Amino acid sequence: AAVDIQPACLGLYCGRTVLSVNGSVETYGDCGVCSRGQRTDDNKICRECLGSPDRYDWLYLGFMAMLPLVLHWFFIEWYSGKKSSSAVLQHLTALLECGVAAVVTLLLSDPVGSLHIRSCPVKKLSDWYTMLYNPSPDYITTVHCTHEAVYPLYTIVFIYYAFCLVLMMLLRPLLVKKIACGLGRSDRFKSIYAALYFFPILTVLQAVGGGLLYYAFPYIILVLSLVTLAVYMSASEVEFFKDLLVRKKRLVVLFSHWLLHAYGIISISKLDKLEQDLPLLALVPAPALFYLMTAKYTEPSRILSEGGNGH
Repeated sequence: AAVDIQPACLGLYCGRTVLSVNGSVETYGDCGVCSRGQRTDDNKICRECLGSPDRYDWLYLGFMAMLPLVLHWFFIEWYSGKKSSSAVLQHLTALLECGVAAVVTLLLSDPVGSLHIRSCPVKKLSDWYTMLYNPSPDYITTVHCTHEAVYPLYTIVFIYYAFCLVLMMLLRPLLVKKIACGLGRSDRFKSIYAALYFFPILTVLQAVGGGLLYYAFPYIILVLSLVTLAVYMSASEVEFFKDLLVRKKRLVVLFSHWLLHAYGIISISKLDKLEQDLPLLALVPAPALFYLMTAKYTEPSRILSEGGNGH
């Protein structure tokens, strides 16, 4: 019997599309790029992504969804001023914008109308950068096999950011114009202007460093939560527990940092073994408690006065 011997499919991510299936016999097309929602298997055949994101994938998507929300809150607080009463409503509006954008993005993802999404597994870092692995069989002609091997973890973030930006432009200017009575005409829209800057930055960050963020985001969360908490408590001159109890705003900031810290710990451990991983969450308050217990010993004025007395 004649055997149809096809040339080898070169390239790390090039594959053959299944043209037809007759019983157990499949007919394949030429070697090339796989369609959206597919990736190559071990035999260089393009297969549909029929899996679901695992826990780590959802934690990564949650991190990417939190980035614009945290930046919104930061700039709203930064530009709202001490006398403005509109900050709380702007915070809630930003939360509503990001929440609605996340739900709409999930509903529009395959399968449409469901909060569940169909995905391909992430096997290695190169899966995020298939454009770097297009083969050149004769060192002249390049076979373009760029496709989303980590479908849809790469593009779903861009869609989410687009919806966040659209909802912000629809809701926030009307809200700010009506309630930002404590700010000047030029200051009340500064938090919106800031978002017009950081959304393109986040988009470029995802486009260039999406794969790196996928593997590094738990450690980024831990480091940033520790650094920002120390900076905030130092700038606010929080020295004792009573300082936190007097002002509720400081307690909110503290608990927010604790939630981020817990999110980072959960992302690292993945909660694969609950009996070993859950006790790690007891470490969440440790940095703040250590700061409060040692702040009085590291006060600059006290160190300078003791140094002067020593001389």
